[in-house]
Parts: sequence; structure tokens; C-alpha cells
Amino acid sequence: MHAFVALVMGVALVLASAMQARARGVPESFADLAEKVSPAVVNITTSTMVAQPGGGGQMVPEGSPFEDFFRDFLDRDGQGNGPDRERRRRSQALGSGFVISEDGFIVTNNHVIEGADEILIEFYNGQGELPATVVGTDANTDLALLKVESDAPLAYVPFGDSDIMRVGDWVMAVGNPLGQGFSASAGIVSARNRELSGTYDDYIQTDAAINRGNSGGPLFNMDGQVIGVNTAILSPNGGSIGIGFAMSSAVVERVIGQLKDFGETRRGWLGVSIQDLSDDIAEAMGLENTVGALVTDVPEGPAREAGMEVNDVILSFDGADVADTRDLVRQVGNAPVGKSVRVMVLRDGETQTLKVVLGRREEALASRSNEGSQVEPEGPMRKSLLGLDLAEMNDDLRAELGLNPGEQGLVVMQLAEDSEAFAKGLRAGDVIVEAGQEKVGTIAEFEGRLKDARAGGRKSILLLVRRQGDPRFVALGLK
Repeated sequence: MHAFVALVMGVALVLASAMQARARGVPESFADLAEKVSPAVVNITTSTMVAQPGGGGQMVPEGSPFEDFFRDFLDRDGQGNGPDRERRRRSQALGSGFVISEDGFIVTNNHVIEGADEILIEFYNGQGELPATVVGTDANTDLALLKVESDAPLAYVPFGDSDIMRVGDWVMAVGNPLGQGFSASAGIVSARNRELSGTYDDYIQTDAAINRGNSGGPLFNMDGQVIGVNTAILSPNGGSIGIGFAMSSAVVERVIGQLKDFGETRRGWLGVSIQDLSDDIAEAMGLENTVGALVTDVPEGPAREAGMEVNDVILSFDGADVADTRDLVRQVGNAPVGKSVRVMVLRDGETQTLKVVLGRREEALASRSNEGSQVEPEGPMRKSLLGLDLAEMNDDLRAELGLNPGEQGLVVMQLAEDSEAFAKGLRAGDVIVEAGQEKVGTIAEFEGRLKDARAGGRKSILLLVRRQGDPRFVALGLK
């Protein structure tokens, strides 16, 4: 009797646990979801003709009685390995993708199809293959849009809202891992808003197994909506160790929409160089916090036309607060080309609002040449200040550093490796163009800026430094 009661209680506990799990949204199975979305997930095979230099590896050992036969055979086939002969072979690669419309648009990773001569799309469950053409690609987000022509409407999957996904939500990845065919893996969202290496990165981190060949495949929420494109794995050996990344659908939808409409991306361009505000830079500028993006350069472009200046701190863009440089880059990149936006900056302790008409980033000119010449002193003056051996600019130094004629500033000739300046990234060959937010071209001007900073009670001085044309701010302590 006691055993029967215990059995009944055990069954009741199991049923109660199952009901609680269902109430919490824990799925009993992913089978229905996998069956629903799999017809829209595709395998992608690419092939490329690659050249092999003549004299490559032999098919038989040297001296073998078959050596002459194989050499004659390859020469007849045009693949001989004589000194002036180049052999060609077809290289194949595998990846994944998914259909987003019944008329045959397919999303995958750019690296899956990059450089391919031929792209074949294999559909789920042996439904056949179709050749694909490239509509457009975006290397910045590693995305590509393909198109196939089909006589019948294709099964497709919609995008979902990645911004509402929470850490701990269930997700399912579908693709072609390790070239083994269609496969599904489940897990949770481990983290959001991950940045790996790109300017526009916005990755969802998941523990759903993602392996080689999963690239370009979809990451689904429990409603069968695509909330990410599987792009990368973090692994010491190339296999899944439970850390995978999918580019969020918030980014994917926008990029794919532009590729579909224009065949290319069209991102907004403000036309400034920026860097984050560190605590010491904020102190040197007399700022209360490190919120915003510090402008280090304003070349020819929309921002200069609107009156933006070096040392401005961008606090808001088009009505949205700017937390840091990454935040600003995303906001500007997502804004339409040609849009007139209001940008609020902090300048000399006061806020100003500038009206900027955005250009197109892809068309922005990289050249920042500074034409003109100036009279030079007979020889460069040198002096050691703040642990830096500084020299005034002259033509010899400009030629040595590859600078444009007329480039001004103080050249860092050498510095000690145990100095504060070295620890903060300064190196020999750097050019200091501003000190205390004022231009400097002579040792005397630099000493004047140091004197002013000390007289104003500053603990550090802000330097604007250029290295190979790239500007950045560094704050050095005043001693």
C-alpha cells in the first residue's frame, strides 16, 4: 500500500514538474519548430577555380615506373607541371543560408560566397538544387543576399525582433554543420550586443552548437522567426565549445533591405574622426563625465560644413543620446543618406546644436591631404618635456615620416619605455599637433600650453597626436 501511494505521488510530482515547465515556457521538444522552419533553410555549395603553380606535388613517387605515364597523361590534359605550366583545380566550400521570400531571395554570410565562380543552393529533404546569383554583399557585417529562380513559390521564414530577446531565451540554430547536411541545435541566448571586430557588430551570443558549415544559417526564436544569422564561433580547434555568435536581425534586416533595393549598402556619414573619453581626458578637458564621443579630426565633409570642430564632444545625434563612439557610429550608419539631422555638441563648456546633412559613407573620400608650404626654421629645435624628446617639424622630418608638405606639429623623437607617455600608447614618430586644445608648432608654444595648464590647476594636459594620419587624444600628467 505504501509503495502504491509513493508511486502515485511520484507520478503526480512528475506531472506537476512538466506542467510547471510548460507554464515557464520550457519546450518539451523542438521537433515542431524544426519541422516548420527547415524547408526554408538551405545548404550552399560554392566552387572556385584556383591556380596551382607548375612543379607541384607528383601523383606517384619519383622514379616510379608509372612516372612517365602520369606525366604524359597530365601534359595531354593541359595540367602538366613543367616550369612554365600552371595547373588549375576547382575548390569547393560549404555553408548555410535561408530563404526570406517566396520568389527566391536567400540570406547567407559574405564569407560563404566570396570569390565564388559558381553557387548552388540545395533545398531541404532532397527537393533539388538551383544555381544562385549574388544580388549584393556587405563585408562590414559579413552578409550577402542571393537570388534563385524557381518555377514554384519557395518556403520562406520571416525576421523577428532581436531587440526584445533576453538572456536566457530559448533559440534554435539550423544549418549544414561540417558539411553533414541539415541539422538543428538548441540552446539559449547567452549574451546580447556583443562586439567582435567590426564597426557595426551587434552579435547575439548563444550556446546552441554552431560549427563550421553553419555560417550563414538562421538562429530562430520559438515562434520560428529569424533573430540572427549564425556567423562565428569562438573555439581553439574549429569546433563548437558552446560559444557561438549570430549577427542580430536588427542589423541583418536593415542591410539586406538595402542590398535588395540598391545592390549595395548606403550608410550615413558624418565626416569626423572620434574617440572615447577616458577619465584622464575628461579631467584634462574639465568635463564631469566620460559620456559622448570626442571629435579628433574634421576633414572635408558634412560635419565641417555644419561647423563642427576638433575637441567638440558629441552628446546627441538626431535626438538620441550618444553614450560613446560605438553608439555614435551605429546611429550615424543607420541614418538615411541625405537626411538633415541635429547634432548637439559640448564646446568650451557650453552646448551647441549643429544641423548636419549626412553624406554617404561608401562614397566618402579617404584623402585628407593638406596642400601648401610654409617657411621653415633653419634647423629643428629639440627639447625633452613630459618624458618626451620632442623636435620641431622640418622638411627632413616630413619626408622621413611620409607627411604632407606644410604638416605642422612636434615630432616625438624618442621616449622611455617606463614613461607614462609610452604606457598610454605614444611612440617615436608620433606628431603632437595640439596641446591643451590649442595648436602647437614650436617648442615655445608647447611650453606655453604646459604653463597655462599648470596655472589653471590642471593635473594633466590633453594632447592631440597623429600617427600615419590617424588622430587620437592622450592626456599626460603634469609634473
